Amino acid sequence: MAQNPTRDRLQTNKDIPRPVRRPEWIRVTAHSGEKYNELQTLMRCKELHTVCEEAACPNMGECWNSGTATFLMLGDVCTRACRFCDIQHGMPAEIDWQEPERVAQAVKSMQLKHAVITSVNRDERKDGGAPIFAAVIRRIRELVPGCSVEVLIPDFKGNLEALRIVMDARPEILNHNVETVPSLFKIVQPQDHYEWSEAILRNAKWMDADVLTKSGIMVGLGETIDEIQAVMRDLHSWDVDILTIGQYLQPSRRHLPIARYYTPDEFASLKEYGMNLGYKWVESGPLVRSSYHAVEQVRALSAVHRQLNS
Repeated sequence: MAQNPTRDRLQTNKDIPRPVRRPEWIRVTAHSGEKYNELQTLMRCKELHTVCEEAACPNMGECWNSGTATFLMLGDVCTRACRFCDIQHGMPAEIDWQEPERVAQAVKSMQLKHAVITSVNRDERKDGGAPIFAAVIRRIRELVPGCSVEVLIPDFKGNLEALRIVMDARPEILNHNVETVPSLFKIVQPQDHYEWSEAILRNAKWMDADVLTKSGIMVGLGETIDEIQAVMRDLHSWDVDILTIGQYLQPSRRHLPIARYYTPDEFASLKEYGMNLGYKWVESGPLVRSSYHAVEQVRALSAVHRQLNS
């Protein structure tokens, strides 16, 4: 009888003893504060969504109180049903072409120096919604000169024409998260393909060598250290500049369970491994998420790039 690797791996994950409680190093800051309240009011007034809220990010209080947020575009309904994500899925509404203007106006109101833009998947469109990314990048540049822009894009099913639309707008950082190791893709994100992620990340650098590329993975879903390191080597071979590694936290009981919690020392070891591989920046820690310390990354690495080319 032929073996089914995905089924066997899923069964293995089910057999892993589940952690009873969060360890002491997992501490989520309460979502409160004057700046947090101002930002929440601004988002509601402009009918905007943030991935901070939709994905229940543990750093939302910290980031919002520092005046930083990741804008979620193309609506708040995703066409994919990843088993780690708290964003609702289904058939989304029509694209709102005024959304880039509202996001840019919010960036101006917040006086941001670095804006992070992401979106749900829009698989019903061949371009995956890429024109919206290009539009918001250009509008932010018009309204807020000097504000750098980071885009966290879907895989566009590996569509390089869609990627080109985004790259032609020249974001400072082009980010796409692989999320997990290849052996868990069909369990964690069953509608995604590792090859699509490779096509996006490898070709982004080929299209524009000056744009910083970035990716991220979650740990704690049943992967091994060897598998994590293999993905890190893959991403580096695709010329990814910045890597983020964080602990998976189960949003609700209907999501994938946590296989185990990684210790701060393990995150430190993964960071060291990544820096030794040659990454320009590795952010690795229990509560690290894709846009965590994003402004520090773009400022430091842009300064280095200028020095190398001066």
